[in-house]
Amino acid sequence: MPRKKKEETSEEELLEKKNPDELSEKEVEKLAEAESTTLESDIVKKKKEILEKAKKLSAKIAVEGVSSEELKEKVKIKKRTDMLLPLEEYVKTGIYLGTVAVTPTMKPFVYRRRADGLAIFNTDIIDEKLKEGIEYVSKFSPEEIILICKRQVGWRAANMFSKITGIKVFTKKYPAGILTNTALPDFVENELTIITDSWLDKNALHDTLRAKKKVLLICDTNNFSKGADKIIIGNNKSGKSLGVIFYLLAKGYCKARNIEADIPDLDWWTTEEEEKQEKKFERPGRTDAKFGV
Repeated sequence: MPRKKKEETSEEELLEKKNPDELSEKEVEKLAEAESTTLESDIVKKKKEILEKAKKLSAKIAVEGVSSEELKEKVKIKKRTDMLLPLEEYVKTGIYLGTVAVTPTMKPFVYRRRADGLAIFNTDIIDEKLKEGIEYVSKFSPEEIILICKRQVGWRAANMFSKITGIKVFTKKYPAGILTNTALPDFVENELTIITDSWLDKNALHDTLRAKKKVLLICDTNNFSKGADKIIIGNNKSGKSLGVIFYLLAKGYCKARNIEADIPDLDWWTTEEEEKQEKKFERPGRTDAKFGV
């Protein structure tokens, strides 16, 4: 008798796998396809609802004598003025730049790909997620939160964030077990962990999940958001991008918690330390014999 073909792994079984690294390339593609299909059906449904609303709105516009182009412009202006930062500032910091790799959970937030293959985040959604992140973090007191940032380009901004908000930060190295081993002298009992990158800060992420605490995850296009209670999307590889994220989080948190703090302006957060050092050692009239300058 001919052998029965092995049944393919369902999407539910793929989602139940504990570690995304355990998924094969074929399984990741299958999962991505499943999510894309769900997203597509949602889009079709929303499109139908929007079209119905558009018909009603068109009738109202005709009565009031306002053109659709004027209305679009008004909506666009209102949207931009409601943003945490002007669009130009987001663009200058490169917060919208993703990576070549795009995980299935990050795909809905990608606007397009550049010619060089880099995925581009939708800046409107970046702003929305930052607002949601600020609101979420503000529910916790400073002593209930820790920030993990192993990426070196983010240390300076992370330390300033800690100084302003009173939130404990771990840079350079995360001490293993401090969230799970009560016998350690430096044991920390927190309620929320802010993770800068789920790949670099994976030990802190795993410890937080083991301790069944909340997670706010900063996600680039190559990150999985599994395990996160709330996400902020954006470039987490750049010092300037992390600077603007920590700046907005600090500013929003202090405002929501009525914390009086002297917060440096945006330029401080988005000027990387290397640039400051170069400017520090620049001298008027200095020449370089090697290049004949």
